[in-house]
Amino acid sequence: MACADVVVVGGGVAGLWVLDELVRAGHEAVLLESSRLGCGQTVAAQGIIHGGLKYSLGGTATGSALGIQQMPEVWTECLAGRRDPDLRQVAVRSRSCLLWRGRSLGSRLGFLGARLGLEVTPRPLEDDDRPAVLADHHGTVAVMDEPVIDPVSLLESLASRHRHRLFLYDPGHASWQLDGPGRVTSLSIRHPWDSLPGSRLQLVPRGVVLTAGAGNARLREQLGLPAGAMQRRPLHMVMVRGEPPHLPKLCGHQVDRAHTRMTITSDVDSRGRTVWQLGGQVAEDGVEMTRRELASHAAAELAAVLPALDFSGLEINTYRVDRAEATTEGGRRPETQGVRVDGNTLTAFPTKLALAPALALEVAAAIAQLAPRNPDRVSTDIQSVEWPRPEVARPPWESAIDWLPLASVSAARRAA
Repeated sequence: MACADVVVVGGGVAGLWVLDELVRAGHEAVLLESSRLGCGQTVAAQGIIHGGLKYSLGGTATGSALGIQQMPEVWTECLAGRRDPDLRQVAVRSRSCLLWRGRSLGSRLGFLGARLGLEVTPRPLEDDDRPAVLADHHGTVAVMDEPVIDPVSLLESLASRHRHRLFLYDPGHASWQLDGPGRVTSLSIRHPWDSLPGSRLQLVPRGVVLTAGAGNARLREQLGLPAGAMQRRPLHMVMVRGEPPHLPKLCGHQVDRAHTRMTITSDVDSRGRTVWQLGGQVAEDGVEMTRRELASHAAAELAAVLPALDFSGLEINTYRVDRAEATTEGGRRPETQGVRVDGNTLTAFPTKLALAPALALEVAAAIAQLAPRNPDRVSTDIQSVEWPRPEVARPPWESAIDWLPLASVSAARRAA
């Protein structure tokens, strides 16, 4: 029997950061993952550490902007090793993000950021400093100090800090013992590769934290709680890949009035090709489209957003992902992270990858009230338990098949 103070269920960035925060606070905490670390939302994330300006394009300081404005500074400190968790091993795709559109973007948004008291204020780029793909853009191109990180290396870095506390488990063979809705007294999990008697691990937690994203709904039902605490907002993301320098590295937003028409982030695949992820409005529009329909739509949007981009030799594909979040009225995007307490169970949603540090602090504060540390508890040494450890998931472009030639997709749309 392992008397862990806290059991965290779900190994994306939220769960791993929460685990780290709890361990540093002195809790005997473990994390359970049913598949690969980050296999849902985290590896699909574009990795932008937003500072709030994106959510205030309408001219007012929204709750989303105010809730996230400190995050670039927090992440920058962690990435530099000056704050826990030490994330110096995390790959940074870019130290900044660009913003561009046809009018005088830099002066308008620079004033807006300062007037709203946001930490991140765009600065106009000189023409000579623009990336080649934006060299002929007729409007202002601005730069913001919002880093873009690689989610896979983030998962690897956080997991490496507590490898012995990560347990692979089969939810179908997990037995929860309850003393009322959300009041967990114990949890028994079976070794995923061994069904022999004695191949189970029993955990007696004082608190449980659900950070399984979309999996939180089923977990809540298993704990006798209503699943309605969660909402899903789907996205249909686009990927474009090509050989460098034909497809250059680019991280930024093309904005249209008060919304983001397209968000582009760059990475490198296992064969050294540049991969762009396209989010923003194009991913929202694509929810009701088939893969080929979205590829055609995205080709037209790319041609409008980046007319200097040469499509020859480039390929396009798509993937779907659900954003699992705390329920809001009307299904709108929550303004900040969400934590709900039921019994000794916490259901947690970061809302955005950038908000993981804030979520972890809120969870740790709640756990300190629900399940204070008890150094006198006698339990199995967690480090001595032999158990399979979950691996880190691969990004979506590594498993995608049937890529389409972007030039052909674009030509077919023009001919239609």
